[in-house]
Amino acid sequence: MNELTNVTFDEIEVGRSETVSRRISQTEVEALALVSGDIDSFHLEKSTDPTGAGGAFAKAVGAEALVTGVLCRRLPGPGTTVLNQSLEFSGSIHVGDELTATVTAVEKNKEDNIVVFDCRVSKGDEPIVTGTATVMAPVERISYSRVATPEMILRRNDGFAQLLKKCEALPSTICAVVHPCDRSSLLGPLEAHKHGLIDPVLVGPEAKIRSVAEAEGVDLSPFRIESTEHSHAAAARAVELARAGEVESIMKGSLHTDELLGAVVSSSKGLRTARRMSHVFVLDVPAYPRTLMITDAAINIYPDLMAKADIVQNAVELAHDLGIERPKVAILSAVETINPKIPSTVEAATLCKMADRGQIKGGVLDGPLAFDNAINLEAAKTKGIVSDVAGLADILIAPDLEAGNMIAKQLQYLAGADSAGIVLGTRVPIVLTSRADTVRTRLASVAVMSIVANAHRTGTGGV
Repeated sequence: MNELTNVTFDEIEVGRSETVSRRISQTEVEALALVSGDIDSFHLEKSTDPTGAGGAFAKAVGAEALVTGVLCRRLPGPGTTVLNQSLEFSGSIHVGDELTATVTAVEKNKEDNIVVFDCRVSKGDEPIVTGTATVMAPVERISYSRVATPEMILRRNDGFAQLLKKCEALPSTICAVVHPCDRSSLLGPLEAHKHGLIDPVLVGPEAKIRSVAEAEGVDLSPFRIESTEHSHAAAARAVELARAGEVESIMKGSLHTDELLGAVVSSSKGLRTARRMSHVFVLDVPAYPRTLMITDAAINIYPDLMAKADIVQNAVELAHDLGIERPKVAILSAVETINPKIPSTVEAATLCKMADRGQIKGGVLDGPLAFDNAINLEAAKTKGIVSDVAGLADILIAPDLEAGNMIAKQLQYLAGADSAGIVLGTRVPIVLTSRADTVRTRLASVAVMSIVANAHRTGTGGV
């Protein structure tokens, strides 16, 4: 943050100049592409190419914007109206280049408060832009304090839109909605029904469900209601329906997660399989070019080696269901080298060897990998890591629940990631919604569940 104070028309003397330097970032190029409407992938990709191809695009948008920024922020500054720019471009620039822009007053017209500036942008000693800009300069002092340059993150991969699109071709899934006794837990699944994702079976105290529906003006006549006495009974009944094949999936409503999972894990009446249950966050991170899965961040607190093997296999099979044929799996730790004093590094190496021997199938595993070199190619290259996974991970395997939960929540609240969540390793997929979930998040979670349930229906999914 800084203070911006303008230079008035009377204060500007012919010959006065201002110089600003700035390094061009990929985000700036992409943002300007969106504004201009020129979103040709050739331009966007080649703007980072050091050979010079595609540099004209970055040059035009980056250099012209830099000139305008000097005029409107520094000289004359706030209150300036740019009337005309006549600029010629030469040379080439790319993302990462440092540009220096200089504007110099060469002519003044008192009648209209007009100032003509000579404008130059250079990369080192190489001229990039030459020309003039004509502005109407402010006549009164304008000063802004605590001005911050906005930071932005452009969404490069709208994975959730793709998920919802994929579901359009799938039949709806019969879903037991457990204890939908508040506004969000009832309206969420009904919204999913409108999108053709599920046919909800409402399981819980009927009087409470209908009371919520009445308050929200919702007609429940199209839907089946399985009335129970309380939330514990609702969880048990939903599991019964799943065991009997009457529903293909389960969605948590306004009850505690432990209540629902308590019924699910029952050894005699639950939905367990030979596989360890685990939870997967499916994240659409604006700054990451592919869907990112993080596991386990909700069920297994301190998983041992064999539990981690199941956690990996569950996530790999989910990736298959979502259309990722050969998912890249990064086994996370604090470092990327094996250290017996850090058990997660040893377990990571063991999991990779288990994959080599066919004990974990369907994915490409590598680890231990620290978070940075798991998702960033430059970080991996800097540390000399040669890997098919490093910097390109589709799946992140956390060392324990605490780490996984923190990573997922940080990406959501600090990086603007949208998230969906699903429980796997059970007879039917289970969605654990949160009261803080947005409509987009709820729909995305149900979309993931629908895809998995349909894969199970056709026999193409995992356990």
